[in-house]
Amino acid sequence: MSLATIELKFGAQRASLAPSFGGALATYSIMRKGVTVGLLRPTRPAGATPTVLDFAYFPLVPYSSRIRHGRFRFEGRDIVLPLNFSDEPHSIHGHGWQKPWAVEAHSAQSATLSYDHVADSWPWAYRAQQIITLDDTGLSIELSAKNLAASPMPIGLGLHPYFPRARVARVKANVSAVWRMDDEVMPLERVPLPASLGLPAGVALAGTVLDNGFEGWDGMAHIEWPALKLGVDLIASPLFSRLVVYAPAGQDFFCVEPVSHMTDAFNRAADGETDTGMRILAPGETLSAGMRLSPRTL
Repeated sequence: MSLATIELKFGAQRASLAPSFGGALATYSIMRKGVTVGLLRPTRPAGATPTVLDFAYFPLVPYSSRIRHGRFRFEGRDIVLPLNFSDEPHSIHGHGWQKPWAVEAHSAQSATLSYDHVADSWPWAYRAQQIITLDDTGLSIELSAKNLAASPMPIGLGLHPYFPRARVARVKANVSAVWRMDDEVMPLERVPLPASLGLPAGVALAGTVLDNGFEGWDGMAHIEWPALKLGVDLIASPLFSRLVVYAPAGQDFFCVEPVSHMTDAFNRAADGETDTGMRILAPGETLSAGMRLSPRTL
């Protein structure tokens, strides 16, 4: 795939999109006092052909996180999906992040991208769309999916931004519960938020390792780099009622991901759990949600 990009600009803000790499963002930055400051982790590695995991952001559709062993049952049908990432034992993040997206429209400050899925092991055709815009409030991303099949389709949406993990980076988010995960990052138990995960007050990420789904989220998260006197407010649509925070050991990034459902939601729903966040789209119906990243001075 070619790293052909689409450039957006508004005032001091700049963003570059790479539609052929999973509808991803390559950069999002702001100019401050003549210096370009990345608000999302820039695409890496420089001078080499990246994978989508090297980008600043990519969309999650028609589900986020993992489906256990790539299998679930829905309305009497057994669905078997390919294991789509390295040696991961579960199917992860859907299709959109691993497929090229088409450019439907492009202006100086906005672009519309689309991905059309033809029924295969995922036996529902659907059309996904992203509208990515820079304006005086920051960067906004609206993700939608329309069921083009003749039968109802299970669905979940998510957004996967990567932030620079500077030594002083902090994240704040009003959440009330967290999922304990097993060694394969699958959910074991939902528990009240412990004091050791003090996201509402703010968590410094220098030595913190996280890969958890959080619930009871109010749709707001605050990413801060105090040494730069800079922050980003993440404001998500109501559909995104859950938050994933991924801060792996030894890496220069962390992720704060608005998602609509819990990990393995389709299987949990099939087992009778009612609060998974899984949605069902009727034929012709569309589901949409988005987020805005608003830069601010601390």
